[in-house]
Amino acid sequence: MYTEYDNLTDSNFLLYCAKHYNNPQCTSNEEFLEDLKHIKYVKKLLTRYIDKGDLKERLLLNHLMILNNLFGPRHLPRILYLKLKPQFHCVKPFLVLLNILPEKLYNIGSEPTIDLDMISMDQRIINELRKIKYGN
Repeated sequence: MYTEYDNLTDSNFLLYCAKHYNNPQCTSNEEFLEDLKHIKYVKKLLTRYIDKGDLKERLLLNHLMILNNLFGPRHLPRILYLKLKPQFHCVKPFLVLLNILPEKLYNIGSEPTIDLDMISMDQRIINELRKIKYGN
C-alpha cells in the first residue's frame, strides 16, 4: 500500500495514481488514462503562461479541482510536484486557494523532504486568484 511517505518516481507513477484514484463512475483503463490527462492539460496551460504570458486561471483551477476530486488532497500535491516541478511555483497558489497545500512533501524522486515554504509563488497568479476569491 502506498502512502504519502512512499517514494514516488516516474517509474511507479501510474501504480501510485491507480492506487489513490477515486472515481466510482470509471469503468475502464481508458477512462483512468483520460482522467490522468488533466495533468498534461495543466502542464500545457502553465507552459503557455510561462512562455507567452497567457494565463487561463479559471481553466487551470477547474482542472486542478477535477484532479483533487480524483486523487484527494493527500496525494495530488505529490503527483503535481513530481510531474510539474519546474512549474510548481505557478501551481502552488492554486493549491493554497484550494486549501490542499501541505507544509512538506516526502520522498518524491530523489528528494527525501521538500519544504514547500521554500518555493516561491507567482505573483501574477496570486493576484488573479484573489480576484476570483474576493470578486474584484
